[in-house]
Amino acid sequence: MRGLRRRNSAVNVDLLLHLILCVAPCLVSSITVNTPAELHASKGDTITLSCTFTSTSRPTSKMSVDWSYKPQSGGPPQSFFHFSSRAFPSLEGQFAGRIQWSGIPARGEASISLINATLKDNGTYTCSVRNPPDVHGSPNSHIVLTVTPKALSIRFSDVAVLLCFILLPSTIITLILIGRMFCPKKQHSQSNTYRSPIEVTEGEQYNINPPEAKEQKVSCCDLWLMDPDSEEEYYNIKKKPVMDEGYAESQC
Repeated sequence: MRGLRRRNSAVNVDLLLHLILCVAPCLVSSITVNTPAELHASKGDTITLSCTFTSTSRPTSKMSVDWSYKPQSGGPPQSFFHFSSRAFPSLEGQFAGRIQWSGIPARGEASISLINATLKDNGTYTCSVRNPPDVHGSPNSHIVLTVTPKALSIRFSDVAVLLCFILLPSTIITLILIGRMFCPKKQHSQSNTYRSPIEVTEGEQYNINPPEAKEQKVSCCDLWLMDPDSEEEYYNIKKKPVMDEGYAESQC
């Protein structure tokens, strides 16, 4: 009986040790880091590389955050940012002066901001968080960043230039053409046509015109909308010398 009890005790101890070994890692390896899988941005933008973590232990001064970058063309990862109680951004390389710490460890945030993104920044970014005693689990997470050229945008000043130098002159020319098409042509009076001497009346012989036959004044609008042939005829009439009454009587 004593031998059986000893064996049972040994089995219970072994089971207890196995249980402790299985449960203990779960108690200290509960840290988890999360980031978006992909991120898209335009050249010149300020990008927030978001990183959050959960841990069973409260963040202390021993907590640390590391960010590394692997180029899209390949190559080993390059560490460019470290946080431990305070931020230590890289002072040289392509990220020098372009990284800002925007994390709040007490809230489980370990994000950074990338200023003035360039096409060379395309690649994979890794966020690593350590918070002892939580040293196991999933302390790393990756973001694939894609930076594209910024699309062309038309500013208001560009539109104003187009309106002033292209659309406005085109509109004015169109209105002039429409006016010439729909404005009625001036009818030529019979006094301007050629008549034989027999048809000349007595009053016309002495250059005595009836009141209704007086020349009408032409406005600027009529001149603007006048056909080329009418314009030439109008200016020819203007150039002719006016015959006075004394000269007409002498001819008789």
